[in-house]
Amino acid sequence: MIRVAAQVGADYIKFQTFDPAELVTPQTPKAKYQQKATVAWESQRKMLEKLCLTRDQFRLLKKECLRQGIGFLSTAFDPGSLKFVESLRPDFHKISSGDIDNVPLLRQVAGYRRPVILSTGMATMREVGEAVEILIQAGLSRRKMVVLQCHTEYPTHPREANLRVMDTFSRKFSVKTGLSDHTPGIFASLAAAARGAAVIEKHFTLDRSMRGPDHRASLTPKEMAMLVHGVREIGLCLGDGVKNPSPRERKIMPQVRRVLVATQPIRKGEKFSEKNMGLKRAGRGVPASHWDQWLGKRAGRDHRPDEAI
Repeated sequence: MIRVAAQVGADYIKFQTFDPAELVTPQTPKAKYQQKATVAWESQRKMLEKLCLTRDQFRLLKKECLRQGIGFLSTAFDPGSLKFVESLRPDFHKISSGDIDNVPLLRQVAGYRRPVILSTGMATMREVGEAVEILIQAGLSRRKMVVLQCHTEYPTHPREANLRVMDTFSRKFSVKTGLSDHTPGIFASLAAAARGAAVIEKHFTLDRSMRGPDHRASLTPKEMAMLVHGVREIGLCLGDGVKNPSPRERKIMPQVRRVLVATQPIRKGEKFSEKNMGLKRAGRGVPASHWDQWLGKRAGRDHRPDEAI
């Protein structure tokens, strides 16, 4: 999966680091989507015990990421796991939606002073604000936060994606925003990129028929490649927000912009008027925007029809 993620151009591949005994009780049931994709009768803890990687395996994964030239990240779900992930020196720490109100974990994450990506599935705006404030009070700068809009359902129906929440996060909390996308396909992620998302998170799999709770709601390598390409193109299209002609546009302006031209013979000393002056593409000349200023002026020389003034 690391090799494929690198091949399709993803910036990072993110794992999950957890101790099942620290995360769930033995009796905790699985979510409905997990029940559909796995053995229905087993507990959430039993499922997680099968999915849990060892610390030595994570060290191997980190080395493979370095070899493949892709960034390594892992969401930690408990204090011990977070301490271990920090020892791997990730570029970011990721806080899952389920831990947005986990005050001790938020403070621990902030204490490492690394940039933080905060998912907000199932949260109210008030809870998001409280989490942001806890991170700030624990020493993390707003500049190091990315708050992701997220809807925690696999898959998420497009009507639940609510991408405009990203705009609210940016306005209300003065932070970078993005999307943790669980909708089918790539359209929601592309739309988020077009709204200026700093981070797009998307599940991906080598094969949707593989065993496990999330494969069915994940992108295939081909789809992930399309998403990465689309996000890159959209990033180029967004620009800097400053409206000015580009150097290439300036080169064609003389052939496309209109200038003042004579529409009939004009003698020296004759006044320019709507009867003898018009606007045409004629190469260089007086810009069309100067029309009002030239009405009533006297010609400084003779002009032939279609000659630029």
